[in-house]
Amino acid sequence: MGSLDLIREALDTASAGGKAAIATVVRTDRSVPRRIGAAMLIRDDGSRLGTVGGGEMESRVVDVAVEAMADGQPRLLTYRLVDPSTGDPGVCGGEMDVYVEPYMNTASLLIIGAGHVGRAVCELAQWTGWDVHLWDDRPEQLEELDDAVTPHGGELSEVLADIPLDARSAIVMVTRNVPLDVELIPAVVKQPAAYIGLMGSARRWSTTKKLLIDAGCSEDEISRISTPIGLEIGAETPEQIAISIIAEVVRATSTR
Repeated sequence: MGSLDLIREALDTASAGGKAAIATVVRTDRSVPRRIGAAMLIRDDGSRLGTVGGGEMESRVVDVAVEAMADGQPRLLTYRLVDPSTGDPGVCGGEMDVYVEPYMNTASLLIIGAGHVGRAVCELAQWTGWDVHLWDDRPEQLEELDDAVTPHGGELSEVLADIPLDARSAIVMVTRNVPLDVELIPAVVKQPAAYIGLMGSARRWSTTKKLLIDAGCSEDEISRISTPIGLEIGAETPEQIAISIIAEVVRATSTR
């Protein structure tokens, strides 16, 4: 199977909601098991197509591909195949570089709270390229949304299982009161998102944090919350606040 075939398979996997990565040999020196252009497809369900050489070296490539599918970042790997006693994954006598590129759907942004600020964040998030999901426990707040936004109601703990959150994702909480935050945050902080932000004053957060600790949340879990949410730009209107929030989200997720 050629490289173009593997790319088609990777794109099909991503279109179906899965993840894939293609590992390609891009440099060789001396004796190696495969030459430049040899490629392998790794899917998140564990299946593979092709090979970059087999053995311990290929096993390490697969491990890195799994990492790439988690955070969406490509990798360039260099392997010496000389002396396993020093950690080399082979004894062929040469050296090779393998480029690992992930293929996956657009990263998800979950907005919790469909009030004025939540809706403004939705609109801006679409423009900046996120797969936007909006949750609210009030059905009327989820009416008349743009078709590009996926609305969610009901129990948030159940909804979280259906949203493709990963290490590229962000969660924006723009909720209406402390009791709702205390109810929702224990499930939210268990998600693999790169960023979790919460709107509210320092006083509100102090109250929320104490109640969360009393409810059994650990300091490590609570420390994942960025609050008050948004960069300080003097924002006042919902639209301006949305700009400050998205700017912080982009800064937090682009450094991973």
